[in-house]
Amino acid sequence: MRFYTVEDVQAFRSVEFLFIKTSLSAHTFTITLNRPEKRNAFTPTMAEEITFALAYAHFNHEIRCVVINAEGPVFCAGADLNAFHDASADRRNPALPVIREEVRLGDAFADLLKPSIAQVEGPVLAGGFLIICGCTFVFSVSEATFSLPEVKRGIWPMQVMASLSSMIPPRKILEMCITGDTYNAGEALELGLVTHVSKKEDIANDVNQFAKKISANAPLAIQSGMSALHQLNAISENERHAFLKQQLDLLLESEDAKEGMQAFKEKRSPNWKAK
Repeated sequence: MRFYTVEDVQAFRSVEFLFIKTSLSAHTFTITLNRPEKRNAFTPTMAEEITFALAYAHFNHEIRCVVINAEGPVFCAGADLNAFHDASADRRNPALPVIREEVRLGDAFADLLKPSIAQVEGPVLAGGFLIICGCTFVFSVSEATFSLPEVKRGIWPMQVMASLSSMIPPRKILEMCITGDTYNAGEALELGLVTHVSKKEDIANDVNQFAKKISANAPLAIQSGMSALHQLNAISENERHAFLKQQLDLLLESEDAKEGMQAFKEKRSPNWKAK
């Protein structure tokens, strides 16, 4: 992780968060956006808290899935521009370790090599897209809406474009940015922004069951696969198969791979160690 190290996250249990809440149940780690009075618009400090929690999840071998949800009627209204442009408008958290680079939520999610699920029960606006695009899966209620209204404020969703570029064609990205239109959950599903649409009364259970399904599978294999996929763009096309074969050979030597084969032969559930 580029923002926090494994040594930094040793302080996790002593940090009292100001703008998020966290909980760990079995192998699922939940990060709750907790600034509902400001529609969960994130300040630099809130973004650092989210990044620190993601780093903790990344380095903690007990955590196999991360869920991001939110308090209040709005999932996330993006960045609190006042706090980003005026340091005095941001409330700092002295308990956080010093971040090693300027916080960027898009990169923070990219560094998390574990499956993550956004549980969206309200509007997602502007920089809130950095969170849903950063998650591996997005569960949304049908009532949720998605929009990039920056152009109506004289600005442009610059960093969001990087997050969108891997899932939506360039023309559609430009349409969303230029018009500032609002899309419903069904349209977001067709675009690939959302992966599942749930009923409001079912979404928490749907996310929980999906997280359990993820956690039942080999965590080291998932982490290795996600890492390999991230690296593919930097590898020339004629070298990709050789690279991936090398990654598979390494994985076959792991304790989890051997345990998985043995459990299959013995017709039992595997005991994963993430090693």
